[in-house]
Amino acid sequence: MTKRTARVAGLMLGAALLAMPAGSRAQAPAPQKVLRVAPHADLKTLDPVFASIVITRMHGLMIYETLFAWDSKLQPQPQMVDSFSTAPDGLSWSFRLRPGQKFHDGQKVRSQDVIASLKRWMARDTVGGKTAEYVDALEAVDEDNFTIRLKRPMAMLPFALGSAVGQIPVIMRESEAASDPMKPVTEVIGSGPFRFNRAEWRSGARVVYDRNPDYVPRAEPADGLAGGRVVKVDRVEWIIMPDAATAAAALQTGEIDIWEQPSQDLVPVIGRSRDVKVERYSNLSNQAMLRPNHLHPPFNDPRARLALAYATQQSDFLAAGYGDEQWWRTCESYFVCGSPNGTEAGSAPYAKPDLDKARQLLAASGYKGERLVLNSTYDIAPIGRMAEVAAGQLKQVGFNVDLQFADWGTVTTRQQNRGTVAEGGWNLFVTTASGATMQSPVTNIGTNMTCGGKSWAGWPCDEEAERLRGAVVDAADDTARAQATDALHRRLAEVQPYRVLGQYDQPYARRSNVTGMLQAPVMLFWNLEKN
Repeated sequence: MTKRTARVAGLMLGAALLAMPAGSRAQAPAPQKVLRVAPHADLKTLDPVFASIVITRMHGLMIYETLFAWDSKLQPQPQMVDSFSTAPDGLSWSFRLRPGQKFHDGQKVRSQDVIASLKRWMARDTVGGKTAEYVDALEAVDEDNFTIRLKRPMAMLPFALGSAVGQIPVIMRESEAASDPMKPVTEVIGSGPFRFNRAEWRSGARVVYDRNPDYVPRAEPADGLAGGRVVKVDRVEWIIMPDAATAAAALQTGEIDIWEQPSQDLVPVIGRSRDVKVERYSNLSNQAMLRPNHLHPPFNDPRARLALAYATQQSDFLAAGYGDEQWWRTCESYFVCGSPNGTEAGSAPYAKPDLDKARQLLAASGYKGERLVLNSTYDIAPIGRMAEVAAGQLKQVGFNVDLQFADWGTVTTRQQNRGTVAEGGWNLFVTTASGATMQSPVTNIGTNMTCGGKSWAGWPCDEEAERLRGAVVDAADDTARAQATDALHRRLAEVQPYRVLGQYDQPYARRSNVTGMLQAPVMLFWNLEKN
């Protein structure tokens, strides 16, 4: 890395730090310990119940909490809940909130806040929507106790209430939670270990979180998202550095402490520094995917979606996105190879491309060369590179692909547009999701095929797939659940809610004086020490 590159990095970091008003700088004492992080993307949407994108989920976990939390083995543990019990018939669950919990404005966390928050989450999320199918009533007994009554037993309820994937079930104040779930909340008042510093937020430059001095962590040791969320720094600053060389230089000189998603081609470079450690923070590989829009031609026809599968070569996408094969592997499982649900049942035909078959299916779908918009970004470089591979491979079989690049915030905003291309909509996008998100039929946002436009962007609809997904949740034991998962996977292979592009491991890089990183679905910033 050249001195000039390092100097540019320093100038960019300095500009970000000076972006706040001079008056604010004069009034605010310099925190003792500031953890500076280069995140994978800029923060645009503040509401983790509205948006399922990872950067918003990371933001949500800084400032909000959930009733339960997944530990490092993805098992649910009480978090905001102090105690709970289940009726013998499994149709009623009673919960008591942990005492002393307060929102950042000083208001007490109440059962009424919980009820409103859960209703909002059930209207937005894959796991929440499935939970809603079982819920008969949510009842506040008093400010500290509430009850969930079910239509039929759901043993996975604590797992669902602790979900750390998709749109997460954070507990908001009743005033925000009771708002229209189809519109994002803009007032950010949580009860978690950090407070969002809106005054110092500079879009495109910096996001600031201050330690919440009133937060009382659980007594248990930190384990994944569960246990005591003990904050050991005074402030966390996300410094937005879209240029990989700039981030690498800043990490090596100590101007940032963590690079959340280092560029794969720079991992060998930064890994040679004795002051930098390159590690993984998740036990499960992540998944890459090509998502079609099921609302409009040609991908409202399953034959066009099958054409995607026959036209694409996973290894080409993964090599372009993630470089060295040590970081990726091909896998046809919607539920992640290596996970407890990692079946590839029904997917064998798509392990190798069949371009003639793709062309036949595309013609049978009625597609006649209409322009198709593939929406992508280079803010997250692997996604941009894989989008270029997608455009090239799809053109080989007759898709007329218009590859359009924008910043990540614009891409994710456009993903919510259900209109045609002429109305500002889209046909395809490449994205990735954590292994924790995709490893279960309950949490996998892409295989939720609930009809009525209630599923994730792309809005697939298949009643048979949903019946089979319900059978997984209702299974009485592990053997029955595995059989139900196989049956579901065979159906998914037939209808292709999205094209699986394989899976990869995303390392992170830290300065050697930063310790305490937890194994979790996303990067967490409690338990971290900076010496």
